[in-house]
Amino acid sequence: MSYLIRPEGYRPLLDQRQTELAIKQIKDFFQLNLSSELRLRRVTAPLFVLKGMGINDDLNGVERPVSFRIKDMDEAEAEVVHSLAKWKRLTLAEYGIEPGYGIYTDMNAIRADEDLGNLHSLYVDQWDWERVITAGDRNIAFLKRIVRSIYAALVRTEYMVCEMYPRISPMLPSEDGLLFIHAEELRQRYPGLSPKEREDRIAREYGAVFIMGIGCRLGDGKKHDGRAADYDDWSSIAEDSPEVQGKSGDGLPGSAAGAGLSGRLPGLNGDLIVWNDVLKRSFEVSSMGIRVDKAALVRQLKAEGQEERLELYYHRQLMADAMPLSIGGGIGQSRLCMLLLRKAHIGEIQASIWPESMREACASAGIPLI
Repeated sequence: MSYLIRPEGYRPLLDQRQTELAIKQIKDFFQLNLSSELRLRRVTAPLFVLKGMGINDDLNGVERPVSFRIKDMDEAEAEVVHSLAKWKRLTLAEYGIEPGYGIYTDMNAIRADEDLGNLHSLYVDQWDWERVITAGDRNIAFLKRIVRSIYAALVRTEYMVCEMYPRISPMLPSEDGLLFIHAEELRQRYPGLSPKEREDRIAREYGAVFIMGIGCRLGDGKKHDGRAADYDDWSSIAEDSPEVQGKSGDGLPGSAAGAGLSGRLPGLNGDLIVWNDVLKRSFEVSSMGIRVDKAALVRQLKAEGQEERLELYYHRQLMADAMPLSIGGGIGQSRLCMLLLRKAHIGEIQASIWPESMREACASAGIPLI
C-alpha cells in the first residue's frame, strides 16, 4: 500500500452533503477569479490524443500513458492525456489568441503509475491554462507577476469558503507573504535535506512559497524534481541578465557559476507550494512556467539526451515558429478543494479507485473516502 498519512484525531469539518456543495462553490468561484486575473477564455479540451505526435505530457519521462487502438482509424493508437501542457500551446495558435490573453480548460486525466496516497489519485482533474506572451515577457519579473495573480485568486477563494463555512478558519498567508526562491538557493539553505524535506521546511516556515528552477540540475548535479524538457523553460536566464544581477536577496542565488550551474541560472518555471496544516506537510497546488522558445527547446532536449524528439509534430511546429510564445500551467481542482475544505485525503473530494487496504485504513482513521 502506498504511504498514508493519518492525522491524529481527524474528523471532517463538513459532512458529505456540505462537502459536495462546497466543491461546486470553490470550483465556480476560483475559475471565475482565475480567468479574470489572467484574461483567459474557457475552451473544450480532449481526453485523449494520438500517440507519436509529441503532444501528450511526458511528466517525468517514465510514466506510462493509458492507451487504446481506434478501429475506425486503421488501429491508430491514442493515449489518454497526462496533462494538456503542449496541446494548449497548439490551441493558442489555432485560435489566434493575442499577447496578454489566453485559454483555460477543465482537464481530466488518468495517471496509472501514480503512487496512491493522501495527495495522489489515478484520476487527475485540474484547470489547465495557457496565455500568449511577448519576447519581452520572458523574464523572472513577469513570471512572479503571474504567480502572484494566481495566488491572489487562491486567497480570495479561501476567504469565500471561510465566510460560507465558519468552522473553517483562514490558513494562507496574505499575498505579500508569498516567498519566491530558486531550487538551488533552497538546496544551499538546507544542504542536508532531501528535496521533499526542503519543501516541508520552507513551507512550514513561510506558509506559501514558489520554488523556481524545477527540472534543472542543481549545484550537486541532481534535480529538485523532474520536469519534461520540451515545455517549461528551466535553462534560459544568463547569469549577467538584469533579472539576476543583485537579486540574491530576492529569492535567487547570487552566483549560479559558483553553484556549479555552468554560468547560467535556470528558473523560468516553478511549483506553487503551501503548508497543509491538516497533514503537517508541504502541499503543491500548481505547477507552471514560461514555455520553451526554440533555443531553450534545443538546449534542454540536448541536456536530457532527447534530441530525437525534434522530429515529432509538436516540436517541428515550435521550431517552425507556428506557435506563439506562452506561459502556462495546471492547478489541481480536487487538490484545491481538499486544501480549502481541510480534508485529509483527496478521496474525500473525488471518486476514484483505491486499494481495499487503503480504504480500510482510512475508515479506521476517520477519513471517509467517496
